[in-house]
Amino acid sequence: MKVLVVGGGGREHAICWKLAQSPKVTELYCAPGNAGIAQVATCVPVKATDVENMVKWAKENAMDFVMVAPDDPLALGMVDAMEAAGIPAFGPRANAAIIEASKAFSKSLMKKYHIPTAKYETFTELDKALRYIEEQGAPIVVKADGLALGKGVVVAQTVEEAQKAVREMMEDHKFGASGSTVVIEECMVGPEVTVLAFCDGEHLVPMLSSQDHKRAYDGNQGPNTGGMGAFCPSPKYTPEIAERCTREIFLPTVEALKAEGRPFKGVIYFGLMLTKDGPKVVEYNARFGDPETQPILSMLDTDLLDIFQACVNGTLDQVDIKWKSGAACCIVLASGGYPVAYEKGYPISGLEEAGKMATVFHAGTARNEAGEIVTAGGRVLGITAVGGSLKEAIDKAYAACKPISWQDMHFRTDIGKV
Repeated sequence: MKVLVVGGGGREHAICWKLAQSPKVTELYCAPGNAGIAQVATCVPVKATDVENMVKWAKENAMDFVMVAPDDPLALGMVDAMEAAGIPAFGPRANAAIIEASKAFSKSLMKKYHIPTAKYETFTELDKALRYIEEQGAPIVVKADGLALGKGVVVAQTVEEAQKAVREMMEDHKFGASGSTVVIEECMVGPEVTVLAFCDGEHLVPMLSSQDHKRAYDGNQGPNTGGMGAFCPSPKYTPEIAERCTREIFLPTVEALKAEGRPFKGVIYFGLMLTKDGPKVVEYNARFGDPETQPILSMLDTDLLDIFQACVNGTLDQVDIKWKSGAACCIVLASGGYPVAYEKGYPISGLEEAGKMATVFHAGTARNEAGEIVTAGGRVLGITAVGGSLKEAIDKAYAACKPISWQDMHFRTDIGKV
């Protein structure tokens, strides 16, 4: 089969790496890809958000199957467009991808169908939002309604910080149109756990639980990022909690979307808070998370293409999805200054040596004119290792980080330890 993966980050490298292991995949392509993905797939110079040209390329090159990984093309309806062109595509249609594309929509869905989440209000007027924050006090959470590269959430410790965040979103348009509506919600307390689940519109199969580390610096300090590292499974996600999440959150979400005429096929990302009152939804994403995908797919023992096809065909209940025992950990190596301002184009050394100890997933990389692999983004690499225990996986991943270097490289030293 000729398969195209849409995207060009660490998540997409992990997806391509896993698909390349399928005996059914005869030709693998990725658009736009990156320097690491180019080692397992043929990179195609089409922007991930260019729906029209992506469909055109897929048709002209007779793709048998397309996997749309990032949030933006899903929200833009790339899966709908592929289906209209007669190409089977993995991922939710635009009307289901709205669970990530609009936080206001997802919160109203949870309220309507009694899915546990934080108390909240939605605002389109700055004055009312500022007044609400004053009334509620802090800590309080401010979220841009639309997509913001995983950075549109501020957990404010003071009223002033929360009001500043609202002004930046609504008045300064920090996230463009995504911040014209904001959701302000209570600050839930408890361990955070992520559960990704395969879904075919009717059936749902949760993957291994994971924990992401969003803050830029050690000790969970600094600004929010797209994620500085992740591990799976989470020791905090017990079988009892898993059963409760399936009953109270996962299945009701699938049923709710179906009832709204928005059947969800693809991956639902459940961001969960394990509060004293039980598990609650922090957020939904309509796709694989990054960097959770890297450790999770490292633990998968089933042909990924089989799972993708079952999700599209509505036969997920017929696939026996198996996982390796043990644990996996991904350490993100980032550009100095990320997630604010950073330089690109620095040559990266030590990749070959690191690759002997762990799997090196590329996120923001490219090749320069001299053929060297160089930095080309904020999050550059995801060093991912599997071990018999979580400690072993973490130790192996950090050991593999040691040979790698480039100017101003930055990473957290406490992934899986806080």
